[in-house]
Amino acid sequence: MKEILVRSFSGLLYVSLLVVSLINEHTFIILFYIFGIICLAEFKKLIQYKSFIPFLVFTFLYLVFGYWQFVMNSKEGLNEATQILQVITIFVQLLLIKDLFTEKNIPLFISKKIIITTFYLSSGFIFLVLIATNNHTFSPLVLLGSFILVWTNDTFAYLVGKNFGKQKLFPSISPKKTVEGFLGGLFFASIASYFIATFTETNLSFSNWLILSIIISVFGTLGDLIESKFKRQANVKDSGIIMPGHGGLLDRFDSIIFAAPFIYLFLRILNYVS
Repeated sequence: MKEILVRSFSGLLYVSLLVVSLINEHTFIILFYIFGIICLAEFKKLIQYKSFIPFLVFTFLYLVFGYWQFVMNSKEGLNEATQILQVITIFVQLLLIKDLFTEKNIPLFISKKIIITTFYLSSGFIFLVLIATNNHTFSPLVLLGSFILVWTNDTFAYLVGKNFGKQKLFPSISPKKTVEGFLGGLFFASIASYFIATFTETNLSFSNWLILSIIISVFGTLGDLIESKFKRQANVKDSGIIMPGHGGLLDRFDSIIFAAPFIYLFLRILNYVS
């Protein structure tokens, strides 16, 4: 009972901080910077990277794409820079997806540590900022809806997998994940997309949210698996201990930061065709 209470309180505190961060743009920028720094510290420990450089890189990228572009309302030259960052980020993520399909460990030589801390984790948080400030206006409900889809997918993937799962998804990385669980998470996330489209005031239609639910379910699951592979290589269960009963903060953000560049790409496509 005590463990359940601790886990519930920890989860409630996390969700409360997340919701509070969406009150206004300044609060969001500050809290998500703190979230990013904590996740980066946890990830550096996972890959045994002791350099301070990733914190400097993250801070620089965050200042440019977060504070300067949106709080200071400066857009000059940054659209092109954002596109370049997006292409590199997705390319690095595709390489990490490739690493899921091999029994070998993900190679962690120094140059790769620099690349993945920059274009896997740091840029993942940058694109969360870009989602919430899409079209150069603060739109927190789009990001909140994305988080709700992640939580729905994770919850029902666990419940369906636990009760009906038989075929393993990636047994060498995460033995408890099943194909049935993945499909269950995708199905209920698709249902949740209807309620998000109906009860939130965004410029996205139901069909837009439905596509986002598929993007989030697929790439969120891949992000979870990739972090699981890093944890397996490090021989640890959780990325950290900051959230009692849940593990580290990265364990809560692993899905959304991996899906974020693809979510933002979809939003850019919608802006282009509209």
